Amino acid sequence: MAKPVIVSVDDDPEVLAAIERDLRAHFKSAYRIIKANSASEGLEVARELNKRGVPVAMFLVDQRMPEMSGTELLREARKLHPDARKVLLTAYADTDAAIDSINDIGLDHYLLKPWSPPEEKLYPVLDDLLLDWQANVRLPYDGIRLIGARWSPESFAAKDLLTRNQVPYQWIDLEQTPSARATLASLDVSETQLPVVLFPDGRALISPNKATLAEECGIRSHPARRFYDMIVIGAGPAGLAASVYGASEGIRTLLVEQSGAGGQAGTSSRIENYLGFPSGVSGADLAHRAVTQAKRFGAELLEAQEVTGVRCEDPYRIIRLADGSEVACHALVLAMGVAVRRLEVSGAEHLTGIGVYYGAAMTEAATYRNKDILIVGAGNSAGQGALFFSRTAASVTIVLRRDSLGRSMSQYLVDRIDAAENIRVMPNVQVAEVVGENCLDRVTLRDVRDGAESRLDVSAMFVFIGAAPHTDLVADLVERDDKGFVLTGPHLIRDGKRPKGWKLDRDPMLFETSVPWIFAAGDVRSGSSKRVAAAVGEGSGTVSNVHAYRETV
Repeated sequence: MAKPVIVSVDDDPEVLAAIERDLRAHFKSAYRIIKANSASEGLEVARELNKRGVPVAMFLVDQRMPEMSGTELLREARKLHPDARKVLLTAYADTDAAIDSINDIGLDHYLLKPWSPPEEKLYPVLDDLLLDWQANVRLPYDGIRLIGARWSPESFAAKDLLTRNQVPYQWIDLEQTPSARATLASLDVSETQLPVVLFPDGRALISPNKATLAEECGIRSHPARRFYDMIVIGAGPAGLAASVYGASEGIRTLLVEQSGAGGQAGTSSRIENYLGFPSGVSGADLAHRAVTQAKRFGAELLEAQEVTGVRCEDPYRIIRLADGSEVACHALVLAMGVAVRRLEVSGAEHLTGIGVYYGAAMTEAATYRNKDILIVGAGNSAGQGALFFSRTAASVTIVLRRDSLGRSMSQYLVDRIDAAENIRVMPNVQVAEVVGENCLDRVTLRDVRDGAESRLDVSAMFVFIGAAPHTDLVADLVERDDKGFVLTGPHLIRDGKRPKGWKLDRDPMLFETSVPWIFAAGDVRSGSSKRVAAAVGEGSGTVSNVHAYRETV
């Protein structure tokens, strides 16, 4: 496969030569470096690469050029290579224009001249952007191929598992790829046995379950040892933060996740108010960075592995995995997060995975390109999902039971939705029925004020209607509130009394549950703010509690 390209454009020959020199010194092993000494030449390069189907990973463009500005060039180049990362080189006087470009063309970053030394001012920034590009862009390659059908829930589940665990694969739609049926026939596989996973070495998995698919794709699902200082259940923002901080401070840490890293936040198409990311960051990218960070510090991550039981044998806390094996620890962190509530209306269950989805399901954006899409819900996740799908869908309709989005959604999202030409908001409405046989055809909507019903033809519906905590696992072990969220710290003290069965001569610590040395952090915890940044803070905060425990053993 041809190397992806980094294109640098500057009309100053000396600056262009310096850029080329520094780019080649750091990136030549993985990328082809192409330079252009004018905006018109840069645009012609972009056109030629587009014709040849050569992927462009990044444009690094000077802002001040006589024919057109760097921003204008990037606006045109984006039409040819929409996934390429866009970076402006600017003088100090041009920073306002660069900041404006973030909103105007989705600029990913701007760098001030000079960028010397590149080891400090150039390479770290470009490395991050290219890592993000690699994680989100599929390139031609000889790797895992997944043959499935658009209207197969099992195919959707396999795509979702691979995507959320950052496993590269090629999706082959049975209906749109003539050679796919011949491949199935050569394997003596019927169309009812989808999905089929093909590996470069010739192996094939026929309709595999989640555990088998994960194992064959190299997703680790078995622990290396039987005892850890700390086990974290759930790899959402809270669990990942606990793992990063724990492992970095010498705590032997095991992180167990049954779906994919990132939790519910991992399905967010773009988190725009997270500190330190002025252009926003996708939930999947944030999760990928955190997983890499945790592993770098020595944390062990089990993915596609379910915890089926938790018990105490003082002074140890023991978890049971889906395969029947058990792992023990001193301290246990519950960070299982929450799940989007299911839509309890006629037809919804039957069409789940083939037209009805819970969460953003970003793998389906291509499937519903130029189609009409329905978003159910009024929280930030619903707003982010609507904006994400509006980039490719013909239309997006948001329905909500309340009278306005502003009551439950951040204002920056409300403003962007109001400005989007293909997004329509329908307040005071709920879904009454979902209709379709092998795919979603339409939904029936009901006005919550007068009961009047109407029909809406849509191809897909994405549901964001609140969340239920994943706490059934510990329902008989730790105290929960009336909604099922885990009680911790001060919330366990009632009338000045400690929780029932508490034997220690101290009150529960801030994130400690009613069982000593079992902690809870993030959305699963009663009283949490249900925000990504807050979950990260709580996850890291549990580590100080774990340190307090270690000092006593």
